[in-house]
Amino acid sequence: QEELEERRRIARLSGKPPRYDNRCRNLNDSQIKAFETSGMNNTIRFKVPDELIAFDDLIRGTCQFDMNLVGDFVIMRSDGTPSFHFAVAVDDTLMEITHVIRGEDHLSNTPCHILLFNALKRKPPQFAHLSLTMGTDRTLLSKRHGAFSISEYRKLGYLPEALLNYMMLLGWSPKNKKEKFKVDDIIETFEISDMSKASSVFDHHKLDWLCGQYTREADTDTLTELAIPYLQTAGFIPADENKIDKTRLRLIVDATKNNISCISQIIQEADIFFKDIMISHTHAEFLSSEISKSVLVSFYQELQKLNTFSPQIFKEILTIVHEKTKITGKGLYLPIRIALTGKEHGPELHSIINILGINICKKRIERFLFVKR
Repeated sequence: QEELEERRRIARLSGKPPRYDNRCRNLNDSQIKAFETSGMNNTIRFKVPDELIAFDDLIRGTCQFDMNLVGDFVIMRSDGTPSFHFAVAVDDTLMEITHVIRGEDHLSNTPCHILLFNALKRKPPQFAHLSLTMGTDRTLLSKRHGAFSISEYRKLGYLPEALLNYMMLLGWSPKNKKEKFKVDDIIETFEISDMSKASSVFDHHKLDWLCGQYTREADTDTLTELAIPYLQTAGFIPADENKIDKTRLRLIVDATKNNISCISQIIQEADIFFKDIMISHTHAEFLSSEISKSVLVSFYQELQKLNTFSPQIFKEILTIVHEKTKITGKGLYLPIRIALTGKEHGPELHSIINILGINICKKRIERFLFVKR
């Protein structure tokens, strides 16, 4: 091995391709005997013809390789095990493989495999070499880019149909340029020849955006069932499914599904419905302002008058609070949202109040009516 590495080093220094120089191709009897006497374990190499190998790749079109630049390659190692090249050719032959679809990093291996198929008197399969997927920094995708295996994304609760959709966009897109499509659309329109020759980029933000589209459109009852294990793990709902308030849980899932990309994110979005809220120092300062307090006081007074609640009633209450305080927009909504949730963003306010109930809403607002600077 050291000798081969040294030869490669010398070849590079002289501007030649670092290929095996075929020096053992035509050994005479005395040279063979000398090697055998030395006890050196031998390899078996394939004698590469000095010719041009051409083949039609289903993605890249006609590819040509000058085999004079390749050198005789190992098919059996010195320990008696087959090399990758030989194992692949024999395995594909025995399994009667008709199509080989793999990464473009294997493109240069293909002429060697074709030679082996020819030597085995078998018709080579059709080859298609996919472009590699890169990170957003245009380097090979790895865990440092935040990429996981498909199974990890499934564990996080990314919907399978959304994952399939996004994975198909890595190197392919339908001719109508749609980014969101169903399995039937893929089956109907996919042509492997339409795969891009350029490297694709795995963009986690785009994955979340696309998966969010699927989550928002998904059936609420289905999402509710999918959310149960995550909420049980978080300790938000009972381990015994018979003790779960499915009606309330469905309302929570329906209220939060517009803000999540995968089911596991419901833990962060729905915590306001299961445990007491925390208020940051910044938010405490915000709620202690005269404007915020005037909104909360007016809103609290209107809540005290209610026995029932609905989106329409909420709209009417906000109109009354606006008329009393003359405050509009964010200045009107934000104090109420922060007092009820401790957050600046989240589900629709009328959904939050409907799920929490009037009494809990009043208790949460009462605490912040007395926040001082």
